[in-house]
Amino acid sequence: MTDFQLHTEDSAPEASQALLKASQKSFGMIPNLHAVMAEAPGLLEGYQKLHSLFLETSFNDDEITVVWQTINVEHACHYCVPAHTGIAKSMKVDDRITNALRDKTPLPTDRLEALRDFTLAVVRDRGEVSEEAINSFLGAGFEKRHVLEIILGLAQKVMSNYTNHLANTPVDEPFKKFAWHGAEQPTC
Repeated sequence: MTDFQLHTEDSAPEASQALLKASQKSFGMIPNLHAVMAEAPGLLEGYQKLHSLFLETSFNDDEITVVWQTINVEHACHYCVPAHTGIAKSMKVDDRITNALRDKTPLPTDRLEALRDFTLAVVRDRGEVSEEAINSFLGAGFEKRHVLEIILGLAQKVMSNYTNHLANTPVDEPFKKFAWHGAEQPTC
């Protein structure tokens, strides 16, 4: 597998240096994902922007976690599942939600289960979701806005999940305790 450099502010291309500084400020460290993405400044900038925009959606923290982790688990991302487990803890998301997502077991509420089901439909059907699936999602109390906001979350997760698959990004030290070895996870 091709080795990808884990950039620092000093080694990164000039256009990525300020972006890594922002990562350091936001997270108290430069996440390895960002260190890899820094090789392509536009990718890192786009990822950071999508991350910020997804946090500003109409989803609450539990719902944000459901969208992120559903996609991470579906894509079998060795890096993002543990990272978002730690992020969920910092957002005070109930461990029952995080564990159910990681283990593909039932979520604590029908609403969250409907969100996971619809997110999976969007991912698996590449946006060609049936009218029945959309109506079921809306019937669970979600709005058309939520349908579109899932696409925003998916765009962000495609950037990170695919980068991690290609670069075999090492999991950051704070998230190693949340290591995930899903049944469908590829070995890298």
